[in-house]
Amino acid sequence: MIRSLAAIAALLCAMPAAAAPPPPKAAPVVTILGDSITAGLGLPESQAAPAQLQAALKAVGVDAVVRGAGVSGDTTAGGLARVDFSVEPDTRVCVVELGANDYLQSVDPKRVQANLVAIVRRLKARHIRVVLTGSATPRAGSGAYGRSFDAVFPAVARQEHVALAGHLLEGVEDKIALKQADGLHPNAAGVKIIAARLAAEVAKVLKSTE
Repeated sequence: MIRSLAAIAALLCAMPAAAAPPPPKAAPVVTILGDSITAGLGLPESQAAPAQLQAALKAVGVDAVVRGAGVSGDTTAGGLARVDFSVEPDTRVCVVELGANDYLQSVDPKRVQANLVAIVRRLKARHIRVVLTGSATPRAGSGAYGRSFDAVFPAVARQEHVALAGHLLEGVEDKIALKQADGLHPNAAGVKIIAARLAAEVAKVLKSTE
């Protein structure tokens, strides 16, 4: 009997221990580097772009943590000056939502393009994937300057081989019901439309990094 117990004990000791379950995989981080739309001007945090993008990603089956790095009034030059510290190292994908304030200040489109290229290259050097949003300029009445300005964003996306989410305010800018009282910034319903469009592109890029 004693020998039998000893044999069983020896057998149990020789058996490999059950493998521990792998730790839960951390959700990827998405950061939005942007201006007042990203900062959620006029909206509670729960209805601002970062929260709505996180919800929109979840709706398409992508769990992610979305951080806002928006500064109201920021330009592409401002984004370039702070990209290294505003976008934290654990970011997997950065949405670059800048340019509207450059347009309002009539900044030379060539300068805007140079700033965006520099932002994208700094992020890529840190192994952070980029989704660039299209211009947030008005669709009507912008003239030759507006056309030159709008052309910057697809040009940067082609040159730097990054995803382009298209015109940021498409489906929002011409609808009063989707804007705040200032007539410029989207309200919560408008941001929801923007977030859904961004989510489609961000989800593709996130899945390509898995």
